[in-house]
Amino acid sequence: MLATTFKPATRAAATHEPAADDDVHQVSPPTAPPAASPEDTTSHSTSPDAPPEDSTTHPTPTAATPRGPRAPRSMASPHRDSDLRRTFPAFPPRPSDDDASFAETWWGNAWITALEQGALDVKRLARGRGYAQQGHVDAITVTPGLVLAYVRGSRPRPYRVQVRLRTLDDADWERFLDAAAERPGHIAALLDKEMPQSLADGDVPLLPGPGDLDPHCSCPDRGHPCKHAAALCYQTARLLDADPFVLLLLRGRGERELLDALSRRNATRAARAAQEREPAPLPGIRATDALAARELPPLPRPLPAPPHPEQPPVYPAAPGGPDPFALDQLATDAAARAHALLVTGRDPVAELTLWQDAVRLAAARPGSGLTAGTRALYSSLASAVGRTPAELARAVAAWRQGGLDGLAALEEPWDPPAGRFDRARPLLLAADLPAFRPWRNRLTHPNGHIQLRLGRDALWYAYESEPGQDDWWPRGTPDPDPVGALTGIDATDEL
Repeated sequence: MLATTFKPATRAAATHEPAADDDVHQVSPPTAPPAASPEDTTSHSTSPDAPPEDSTTHPTPTAATPRGPRAPRSMASPHRDSDLRRTFPAFPPRPSDDDASFAETWWGNAWITALEQGALDVKRLARGRGYAQQGHVDAITVTPGLVLAYVRGSRPRPYRVQVRLRTLDDADWERFLDAAAERPGHIAALLDKEMPQSLADGDVPLLPGPGDLDPHCSCPDRGHPCKHAAALCYQTARLLDADPFVLLLLRGRGERELLDALSRRNATRAARAAQEREPAPLPGIRATDALAARELPPLPRPLPAPPHPEQPPVYPAAPGGPDPFALDQLATDAAARAHALLVTGRDPVAELTLWQDAVRLAAARPGSGLTAGTRALYSSLASAVGRTPAELARAVAAWRQGGLDGLAALEEPWDPPAGRFDRARPLLLAADLPAFRPWRNRLTHPNGHIQLRLGRDALWYAYESEPGQDDWWPRGTPDPDPVGALTGIDATDEL
Protein backbone atom coordinates (compact mmCIF):
# COMPACT_ATOMS: atom_id res chain seq x y z
CA MET A 1 0.00 0.00 0.00
CA LEU A 2 1.05 3.55 -0.62
CA ALA A 3 1.33 4.63 3.01
CA THR A 4 4.28 2.30 3.59
CA THR A 5 6.35 4.37 1.15
CA PHE A 6 5.54 7.66 2.82
CA LYS A 7 7.35 6.87 6.10
CA PRO A 8 10.21 9.37 6.22
CA ALA A 9 13.75 8.33 6.98
CA THR A 10 15.02 9.43 10.38
CA ARG A 11 18.15 8.99 12.45
CA ALA A 12 16.36 6.42 14.59
CA ALA A 13 15.13 4.30 11.67
CA ALA A 14 17.97 1.81 12.09
CA THR A 15 16.93 0.95 15.64
CA HIS A 16 14.08 -1.40 16.52
CA GLU A 17 12.42 1.20 18.79
CA PRO A 18 13.45 4.89 19.04
CA ALA A 19 14.95 5.95 22.33
CA ALA A 20 13.43 9.45 22.07
CA ASP A 21 9.94 7.98 22.30
CA ASP A 22 10.74 5.10 24.63
CA ASP A 23 8.44 5.37 27.59
CA VAL A 24 4.92 6.76 27.76
CA HIS A 25 5.17 7.30 31.54
CA GLN A 26 7.92 9.89 31.08
CA VAL A 27 5.61 12.36 29.31
CA SER A 28 2.46 14.06 30.60
CA PRO A 29 -0.14 14.64 27.87
CA PRO A 30 0.12 18.19 26.48
CA THR A 31 -3.01 20.23 25.95
CA ALA A 32 -1.98 21.10 22.39
CA PRO A 33 0.78 19.87 20.06
CA PRO A 34 3.95 21.95 20.66
CA ALA A 35 6.06 23.36 17.90
CA ALA A 36 8.40 20.86 16.27
CA SER A 37 12.14 20.90 16.84
CA PRO A 38 14.42 21.70 13.87
CA GLU A 39 15.62 18.12 13.48
CA ASP A 40 12.01 16.95 12.94
CA THR A 41 11.35 19.20 9.96
CA THR A 42 11.93 16.40 7.43
CA SER A 43 10.85 13.50 9.59
CA HIS A 44 7.08 13.73 9.37
CA SER A 45 4.43 14.58 6.81
CA THR A 46 2.39 17.76 7.04
CA SER A 47 -1.24 17.71 8.18
CA PRO A 48 -3.77 17.87 5.36
CA ASP A 49 -5.47 20.77 7.10
CA ALA A 50 -2.45 22.70 8.32
CA PRO A 51 -1.29 25.34 5.79
CA PRO A 52 2.31 24.91 4.66
CA GLU A 53 4.94 27.32 5.85
CA ASP A 54 5.31 30.47 3.78
CA SER A 55 8.21 32.79 4.36
CA THR A 56 6.26 35.70 2.86
CA THR A 57 3.60 35.67 5.56
CA HIS A 58 5.67 35.13 8.73
CA PRO A 59 8.46 37.27 10.20
CA THR A 60 11.96 35.92 9.87
CA PRO A 61 12.97 34.28 13.19
CA THR A 62 15.84 35.94 15.00
CA ALA A 63 18.08 34.87 17.86
CA ALA A 64 15.68 36.59 20.28
CA THR A 65 12.59 34.89 18.85
CA PRO A 66 13.59 31.36 17.74
CA ARG A 67 10.95 29.11 16.32
CA GLY A 68 10.84 25.81 14.49
CA PRO A 69 8.35 24.60 11.89
CA ARG A 70 4.80 24.43 13.17
CA ALA A 71 3.55 21.01 14.20
CA PRO A 72 0.39 19.83 12.40
CA ARG A 73 -2.69 21.11 14.22
CA SER A 74 -5.03 18.24 13.45
CA MET A 75 -5.87 15.69 10.79
CA ALA A 76 -9.59 16.38 11.24
CA SER A 77 -11.62 18.00 8.44
CA PRO A 78 -15.19 17.89 9.79
CA HIS A 79 -16.39 20.29 7.09
CA ARG A 80 -15.66 17.55 4.52
CA ASP A 81 -17.67 14.89 6.35
CA SER A 82 -20.26 12.88 4.44
CA ASP A 83 -21.94 9.50 4.66
CA LEU A 84 -18.60 7.87 3.76
CA ARG A 85 -16.35 10.15 5.85
CA ARG A 86 -16.85 10.87 9.55
CA THR A 87 -14.69 12.90 11.93
CA PHE A 88 -14.74 12.36 15.70
CA PRO A 89 -13.21 14.79 18.23
CA ALA A 90 -10.36 13.64 20.44
CA PHE A 91 -11.29 11.71 23.56
CA PRO A 92 -10.35 13.33 26.88
CA PRO A 93 -7.83 11.58 29.13
CA ARG A 94 -9.27 8.85 31.33
CA PRO A 95 -8.05 7.39 34.64
CA SER A 96 -5.54 4.58 34.23
CA ASP A 97 -6.81 1.22 35.48
CA ASP A 98 -4.88 -1.77 34.19
CA ASP A 99 -7.48 -4.20 35.57
CA ALA A 100 -10.44 -2.53 33.86
CA SER A 101 -11.49 -3.34 30.30
CA PHE A 102 -10.67 -0.50 27.90
CA ALA A 103 -13.88 -0.97 25.88
CA GLU A 104 -17.39 -1.18 27.32
CA THR A 105 -19.27 -3.27 24.73
CA TRP A 106 -18.70 -6.80 23.54
CA TRP A 107 -17.92 -5.60 19.99
CA GLY A 108 -15.46 -2.97 21.27
CA ASN A 109 -13.69 -5.68 23.30
CA ALA A 110 -13.68 -7.96 20.23
CA TRP A 111 -11.83 -5.21 18.33
CA ILE A 112 -9.24 -4.97 21.12
CA THR A 113 -8.88 -8.77 21.17
CA ALA A 114 -8.05 -8.73 17.44
CA LEU A 115 -5.45 -6.02 18.11
CA GLU A 116 -3.82 -7.79 21.04
CA GLN A 117 -3.79 -11.27 19.48
CA GLY A 118 -2.19 -9.94 16.30
CA ALA A 119 0.48 -7.84 18.09
CA LEU A 120 4.11 -8.95 18.25
CA ASP A 121 5.15 -7.00 21.37
CA VAL A 122 2.94 -6.67 24.46
CA LYS A 123 5.12 -3.85 25.82
CA ARG A 124 4.23 -1.65 22.86
CA LEU A 125 0.57 -2.46 23.43
CA ALA A 126 0.85 -1.38 27.07
CA ARG A 127 2.48 1.91 26.04
CA GLY A 128 -0.13 2.47 23.32
CA ARG A 129 -2.89 1.88 25.86
CA GLY A 130 -1.23 4.45 28.12
CA TYR A 131 -1.07 6.94 25.24
CA ALA A 132 -4.79 6.43 24.62
CA GLN A 133 -5.67 6.82 28.31
CA GLN A 134 -3.63 10.03 28.56
CA GLY A 135 -5.36 11.65 25.55
CA HIS A 136 -2.44 11.56 23.11
CA VAL A 137 -4.70 10.66 20.15
CA ASP A 138 -6.02 13.66 18.22
CA ALA A 139 -9.34 13.79 16.32
CA ILE A 140 -10.04 10.59 14.38
CA THR A 141 -11.24 10.37 10.77
CA VAL A 142 -12.97 7.20 9.56
CA THR A 143 -13.49 6.32 5.88
CA PRO A 144 -14.14 2.95 4.20
CA GLY A 145 -11.24 0.68 5.12
CA LEU A 146 -9.25 3.36 6.95
CA VAL A 147 -8.91 5.02 10.38
CA LEU A 148 -6.40 7.87 10.64
CA ALA A 149 -5.31 10.42 13.25
CA TYR A 150 -2.29 12.20 14.67
CA VAL A 151 -0.80 10.67 17.82
CA ARG A 152 1.53 12.64 20.10
CA GLY A 153 4.63 10.87 21.35
CA SER A 154 7.54 12.21 23.32
CA ARG A 155 8.81 14.24 20.34
CA PRO A 156 7.35 17.70 19.64
CA ARG A 157 5.78 16.80 16.30
CA PRO A 158 2.93 14.24 16.38
CA TYR A 159 2.97 11.16 14.18
CA ARG A 160 0.54 10.41 11.37
CA VAL A 161 -1.08 7.02 12.03
CA GLN A 162 -3.32 4.88 9.83
CA VAL A 163 -5.07 1.58 10.58
CA ARG A 164 -6.53 -0.26 7.62
CA LEU A 165 -9.20 -2.95 7.49
CA ARG A 166 -10.43 -4.84 4.42
CA THR A 167 -13.78 -3.63 3.09
CA LEU A 168 -16.56 -6.05 2.16
CA ASP A 169 -17.43 -6.66 -1.49
CA ASP A 170 -20.92 -6.25 -2.94
CA ALA A 171 -21.78 -9.94 -2.53
CA ASP A 172 -20.89 -9.83 1.18
CA TRP A 173 -23.03 -6.71 1.64
CA GLU A 174 -26.00 -8.38 -0.04
CA ARG A 175 -25.76 -11.34 2.35
CA PHE A 176 -25.40 -8.99 5.34
CA LEU A 177 -28.44 -6.90 4.34
CA ASP A 178 -30.52 -10.04 3.80
CA ALA A 179 -29.56 -11.30 7.28
CA ALA A 180 -30.33 -7.93 8.89
CA ALA A 181 -33.71 -7.59 7.15
CA GLU A 182 -34.83 -11.10 8.17
CA ARG A 183 -35.17 -10.07 11.82
CA PRO A 184 -36.72 -6.66 12.68
CA GLY A 185 -34.86 -6.77 16.00
CA HIS A 186 -31.56 -6.39 14.15
CA ILE A 187 -32.60 -3.07 12.62
CA ALA A 188 -34.02 -1.84 15.92
CA ALA A 189 -30.78 -2.71 17.71
CA LEU A 190 -28.67 -0.86 15.13
CA LEU A 191 -30.87 2.22 15.45
CA ASP A 192 -30.30 2.03 19.24
CA LYS A 193 -26.51 1.96 18.61
CA GLU A 194 -26.28 -1.72 19.54
CA MET A 195 -24.56 -4.45 17.50
CA PRO A 196 -26.41 -7.81 17.69
CA GLN A 197 -23.84 -10.57 18.13
CA SER A 198 -25.81 -12.94 15.89
CA LEU A 199 -25.57 -10.35 13.10
CA ALA A 200 -21.88 -9.51 13.57
CA ASP A 201 -20.87 -13.20 13.75
CA GLY A 202 -23.14 -14.39 10.93
CA ASP A 203 -22.28 -15.48 7.38
CA VAL A 204 -20.44 -12.16 6.88
CA PRO A 205 -18.17 -11.54 9.90
CA LEU A 206 -17.91 -7.81 10.57
CA LEU A 207 -15.33 -7.72 13.35
CA PRO A 208 -11.65 -8.20 12.53
CA GLY A 209 -9.70 -11.27 13.54
CA PRO A 210 -6.03 -11.54 14.59
CA GLY A 211 -3.86 -10.06 11.86
CA ASP A 212 -6.74 -8.29 10.03
CA LEU A 213 -5.77 -4.83 11.34
CA ASP A 214 -3.04 -3.27 9.18
CA PRO A 215 -1.35 -0.37 11.07
CA HIS A 216 0.96 2.23 9.52
CA CYS A 217 2.75 5.07 11.32
CA SER A 218 5.18 7.80 10.28
CA CYS A 219 7.42 7.08 13.29
CA PRO A 220 10.71 5.17 12.78
CA ASP A 221 9.54 2.29 15.02
CA ARG A 222 9.00 -0.87 12.95
CA GLY A 223 6.98 -2.70 15.63
CA HIS A 224 3.72 -4.35 14.64
CA PRO A 225 1.99 -2.32 15.80
CA CYS A 226 4.04 0.55 17.18
CA LYS A 227 2.70 2.21 20.33
CA HIS A 228 1.19 5.11 18.33
CA ALA A 229 -0.81 2.74 16.11
CA ALA A 230 -1.82 0.74 19.19
CA ALA A 231 -3.08 3.94 20.83
CA LEU A 232 -5.24 4.73 17.77
CA CYS A 233 -6.62 1.15 17.81
CA TYR A 234 -7.58 1.46 21.49
CA GLN A 235 -9.35 4.77 20.86
CA THR A 236 -11.14 3.26 17.85
CA ALA A 237 -12.63 0.68 20.21
CA ARG A 238 -14.20 3.57 22.14
CA LEU A 239 -15.69 4.88 18.87
CA LEU A 240 -17.20 1.45 18.23
CA ASP A 241 -18.64 1.47 21.76
CA ALA A 242 -20.53 4.69 21.02
CA ASP A 243 -21.67 3.88 17.47
CA PRO A 244 -21.47 0.46 15.77
CA PHE A 245 -22.09 2.15 12.41
CA VAL A 246 -18.39 3.16 12.60
CA LEU A 247 -17.57 -0.54 12.14
CA LEU A 248 -19.94 -0.76 9.17
CA LEU A 249 -18.34 2.37 7.65
CA LEU A 250 -14.90 0.78 8.06
CA ARG A 251 -16.23 -2.22 6.16
CA GLY A 252 -17.31 0.05 3.29
CA ARG A 253 -20.89 1.35 3.73
CA GLY A 254 -22.23 4.53 5.36
CA GLU A 255 -25.12 4.67 7.83
CA ARG A 256 -27.59 6.43 5.50
CA GLU A 257 -26.87 4.03 2.63
CA LEU A 258 -27.36 0.98 4.85
CA LEU A 259 -30.60 2.25 6.39
CA ASP A 260 -31.97 3.12 2.94
CA ALA A 261 -31.11 -0.35 1.66
CA LEU A 262 -32.77 -2.02 4.67
CA SER A 263 -35.85 0.18 4.21
CA ARG A 264 -36.11 -0.91 0.58
CA ARG A 265 -35.88 -4.56 1.54
CA ASN A 266 -38.60 -4.16 4.16
CA ALA A 267 -40.86 -2.38 1.67
CA THR A 268 -40.29 -5.13 -0.90
CA ARG A 269 -41.16 -7.81 1.66
CA ALA A 270 -44.31 -5.91 2.65
CA ALA A 271 -45.37 -5.51 -1.01
CA ARG A 272 -44.92 -9.23 -1.67
CA ALA A 273 -46.88 -10.11 1.47
CA ALA A 274 -49.69 -7.76 0.39
CA GLN A 275 -49.84 -9.37 -3.07
CA GLU A 276 -50.21 -12.80 -1.51
CA ARG A 277 -53.19 -11.71 0.63
CA GLU A 278 -56.72 -11.67 -0.80
CA PRO A 279 -57.84 -8.12 -1.75
CA ALA A 280 -60.29 -6.53 0.65
CA PRO A 281 -63.66 -5.49 -0.72
CA LEU A 282 -63.74 -1.88 -1.88
CA PRO A 283 -66.15 0.43 -0.03
CA GLY A 284 -68.92 1.87 -2.22
CA ILE A 285 -71.08 4.99 -2.31
CA ARG A 286 -74.23 5.83 -4.26
CA ALA A 287 -73.66 8.00 -7.33
CA THR A 288 -76.48 10.40 -6.31
CA ASP A 289 -74.76 10.95 -2.97
CA ALA A 290 -71.42 11.50 -4.60
CA LEU A 291 -72.82 14.08 -7.06
CA ALA A 292 -75.10 15.89 -4.61
CA ALA A 293 -74.35 19.59 -4.13
CA ARG A 294 -72.64 20.36 -0.85
CA GLU A 295 -70.59 23.12 0.69
CA LEU A 296 -66.92 22.29 0.78
CA PRO A 297 -64.78 23.32 3.76
CA PRO A 298 -61.95 25.82 3.19
CA LEU A 299 -58.62 24.42 2.12
CA PRO A 300 -56.09 23.92 4.92
CA ARG A 301 -52.99 26.04 5.19
CA PRO A 302 -50.00 24.78 3.20
CA LEU A 303 -47.84 22.36 5.13
CA PRO A 304 -44.23 23.31 5.92
CA ALA A 305 -41.56 21.92 3.63
CA PRO A 306 -40.32 18.48 4.74
CA PRO A 307 -36.75 18.36 6.10
CA HIS A 308 -35.60 16.01 3.32
CA PRO A 309 -37.04 14.18 0.27
CA GLU A 310 -38.98 11.05 1.12
CA GLN A 311 -38.03 7.61 -0.18
CA PRO A 312 -39.93 6.67 -3.39
CA PRO A 313 -42.11 3.56 -3.41
CA VAL A 314 -40.76 0.21 -4.51
CA TYR A 315 -41.60 -0.48 -8.15
CA PRO A 316 -42.29 -4.18 -8.83
CA ALA A 317 -40.83 -5.79 -11.92
CA ALA A 318 -43.31 -6.80 -14.62
CA PRO A 319 -42.66 -8.76 -17.83
CA GLY A 320 -42.22 -6.31 -20.66
CA GLY A 321 -42.43 -3.35 -18.28
CA PRO A 322 -39.82 -0.69 -17.50
CA ASP A 323 -36.80 -1.43 -15.38
CA PRO A 324 -37.91 -0.91 -11.74
CA PHE A 325 -34.40 0.20 -10.76
CA ALA A 326 -34.39 2.86 -13.49
CA LEU A 327 -37.82 4.07 -12.34
CA ASP A 328 -36.56 4.24 -8.77
CA GLN A 329 -33.52 6.25 -9.87
CA LEU A 330 -35.64 8.75 -11.84
CA ALA A 331 -38.15 9.12 -8.99
CA THR A 332 -35.40 9.63 -6.41
CA ASP A 333 -33.69 12.24 -8.58
CA ALA A 334 -36.97 14.06 -9.27
CA ALA A 335 -37.84 14.08 -5.55
CA ALA A 336 -34.45 15.54 -4.62
CA ARG A 337 -34.73 18.28 -7.27
CA ALA A 338 -38.32 19.11 -6.27
CA HIS A 339 -37.34 19.34 -2.60
CA ALA A 340 -34.45 21.69 -3.39
CA LEU A 341 -36.73 23.85 -5.54
CA LEU A 342 -39.39 23.95 -2.80
CA VAL A 343 -36.93 24.90 -0.05
CA THR A 344 -34.51 27.18 -1.87
CA GLY A 345 -36.43 28.23 -4.96
CA ARG A 346 -33.53 27.04 -7.09
CA ASP A 347 -33.07 23.87 -9.15
CA PRO A 348 -29.52 22.55 -8.48
CA VAL A 349 -29.47 20.77 -11.84
CA ALA A 350 -30.72 23.66 -14.00
CA GLU A 351 -27.23 25.17 -14.38
CA LEU A 352 -25.59 21.93 -15.53
CA THR A 353 -24.79 21.30 -19.19
CA LEU A 354 -26.27 18.29 -20.97
CA TRP A 355 -22.95 16.45 -20.58
CA GLN A 356 -22.62 17.26 -16.88
CA ASP A 357 -26.19 16.13 -16.21
CA ALA A 358 -25.58 12.86 -18.05
CA VAL A 359 -22.49 12.25 -15.91
CA ARG A 360 -24.48 13.06 -12.77
CA LEU A 361 -27.23 10.59 -13.67
CA ALA A 362 -24.75 7.83 -14.52
CA ALA A 363 -22.81 8.43 -11.30
CA ALA A 364 -25.98 8.03 -9.25
CA ARG A 365 -26.32 4.44 -10.48
CA PRO A 366 -24.43 2.03 -8.19
CA GLY A 367 -21.71 -0.05 -9.77
CA SER A 368 -19.28 0.70 -12.58
CA GLY A 369 -20.99 -0.54 -15.74
CA LEU A 370 -20.64 -4.28 -15.06
CA THR A 371 -24.34 -5.21 -15.09
CA ALA A 372 -26.48 -5.35 -18.21
CA GLY A 373 -28.78 -2.60 -16.92
CA THR A 374 -25.89 -0.28 -16.10
CA ARG A 375 -24.22 -0.90 -19.45
CA ALA A 376 -27.47 -0.06 -21.23
CA LEU A 377 -27.78 3.16 -19.18
CA TYR A 378 -24.19 4.19 -19.99
CA SER A 379 -24.70 3.46 -23.69
CA SER A 380 -27.95 5.44 -23.84
CA LEU A 381 -26.58 8.46 -21.99
CA ALA A 382 -23.31 8.50 -23.97
CA SER A 383 -25.22 8.35 -27.26
CA ALA A 384 -27.50 11.23 -26.18
CA VAL A 385 -24.54 13.57 -25.57
CA GLY A 386 -22.33 12.40 -28.44
CA ARG A 387 -19.72 10.68 -26.28
CA THR A 388 -18.48 7.10 -25.96
CA PRO A 389 -19.34 4.86 -22.99
CA ALA A 390 -15.62 4.79 -22.09
CA GLU A 391 -15.53 8.61 -21.88
CA LEU A 392 -18.68 8.54 -19.76
CA ALA A 393 -17.20 5.90 -17.42
CA ARG A 394 -14.07 8.02 -16.89
CA ALA A 395 -16.20 11.12 -16.22
CA VAL A 396 -18.36 9.14 -13.76
CA ALA A 397 -15.21 8.16 -11.84
CA ALA A 398 -14.22 11.86 -11.66
CA TRP A 399 -17.73 12.87 -10.53
CA ARG A 400 -17.70 10.27 -7.77
CA GLN A 401 -14.28 11.51 -6.73
CA GLY A 402 -15.24 15.18 -6.39
CA GLY A 403 -18.58 16.05 -7.98
CA LEU A 404 -18.64 18.94 -10.45
CA ASP A 405 -15.19 20.10 -9.26
CA GLY A 406 -13.83 16.57 -9.80
CA LEU A 407 -15.19 16.56 -13.38
CA ALA A 408 -13.56 19.94 -14.01
CA ALA A 409 -10.22 18.58 -12.71
CA LEU A 410 -10.52 15.76 -15.27
CA GLU A 411 -11.36 17.91 -18.29
CA GLU A 412 -10.00 21.45 -17.74
CA PRO A 413 -6.25 22.11 -17.47
CA TRP A 414 -5.60 25.61 -16.09
CA ASP A 415 -2.77 27.78 -14.85
CA PRO A 416 -2.97 28.11 -11.05
CA PRO A 417 -1.57 31.21 -9.34
CA ALA A 418 1.67 31.02 -7.39
CA GLY A 419 1.39 29.69 -3.88
CA ARG A 420 -0.27 26.38 -3.15
CA PHE A 421 0.85 24.78 -6.43
CA ASP A 422 4.45 25.92 -5.97
CA ARG A 423 4.60 24.53 -2.43
CA ALA A 424 3.39 21.09 -3.50
CA ARG A 425 6.68 19.82 -4.94
CA PRO A 426 8.72 20.56 -1.77
CA LEU A 427 6.03 18.77 0.27
CA LEU A 428 6.30 15.71 -1.98
CA LEU A 429 10.08 15.74 -1.73
CA ALA A 430 9.85 16.01 2.06
CA ALA A 431 7.74 12.82 2.03
CA ASP A 432 10.59 10.91 0.28
CA LEU A 433 8.84 11.07 -3.11
CA PRO A 434 10.69 11.83 -6.37
CA ALA A 435 10.49 15.17 -8.15
CA PHE A 436 7.14 15.36 -9.96
CA ARG A 437 7.08 17.05 -13.37
CA PRO A 438 4.84 20.18 -13.47
CA TRP A 439 2.57 21.13 -16.37
CA ARG A 440 -0.09 23.78 -15.79
CA ASN A 441 -2.14 22.53 -12.80
CA ARG A 442 -0.72 18.99 -12.94
CA LEU A 443 2.23 17.21 -11.31
CA THR A 444 3.30 13.89 -12.88
CA HIS A 445 5.50 11.19 -11.35
CA PRO A 446 8.72 10.68 -13.36
CA ASN A 447 7.68 7.07 -14.03
CA GLY A 448 4.48 8.34 -15.65
CA HIS A 449 2.04 6.25 -13.60
CA ILE A 450 0.86 8.72 -10.90
CA GLN A 451 -0.42 12.26 -11.37
CA LEU A 452 -1.76 14.99 -9.08
CA ARG A 453 -4.14 17.67 -10.37
CA LEU A 454 -4.94 20.87 -8.48
CA GLY A 455 -8.63 21.70 -8.79
CA ARG A 456 -10.13 25.17 -8.75
CA ASP A 457 -11.56 24.23 -5.34
CA ALA A 458 -7.95 24.14 -3.96
CA LEU A 459 -8.03 20.34 -3.53
CA TRP A 460 -5.55 17.85 -5.01
CA TYR A 461 -6.98 15.02 -7.12
CA ALA A 462 -4.93 11.84 -7.64
CA TYR A 463 -4.85 9.98 -10.98
CA GLU A 464 -3.28 6.70 -12.14
CA SER A 465 -2.26 5.42 -15.57
CA GLU A 466 -0.24 2.63 -17.09
CA PRO A 467 3.33 4.01 -17.45
CA GLY A 468 3.69 5.86 -20.74
CA GLN A 469 0.05 5.33 -21.80
CA ASP A 470 -1.34 8.78 -20.84
CA ASP A 471 -4.60 7.04 -19.88
CA TRP A 472 -5.38 8.82 -16.61
CA TRP A 473 -8.17 7.63 -14.27
CA PRO A 474 -9.24 9.33 -11.03
CA ARG A 475 -8.25 7.48 -7.87
CA GLY A 476 -8.62 8.05 -4.11
CA THR A 477 -10.12 11.01 -2.29
CA PRO A 478 -9.31 14.69 -2.99
CA ASP A 479 -7.27 16.35 -0.25
CA PRO A 480 -5.86 19.85 0.40
CA ASP A 481 -2.45 18.20 1.00
CA PRO A 482 -0.80 16.61 -2.09
CA VAL A 483 0.77 13.86 0.06
CA GLY A 484 -2.61 13.16 1.68
CA ALA A 485 -4.25 12.82 -1.76
CA LEU A 486 -1.83 10.00 -2.59
CA THR A 487 -2.51 7.99 0.57
CA GLY A 488 -5.92 6.82 -0.58
CA ILE A 489 -4.79 5.02 -3.79
CA ASP A 490 -3.16 1.67 -4.40
CA ALA A 491 0.32 2.09 -5.81
CA THR A 492 3.42 -0.04 -5.95
CA ASP A 493 6.39 0.34 -3.66
CA GLU A 494 8.18 2.09 -6.55
CA LEU A 495 6.28 5.31 -5.74
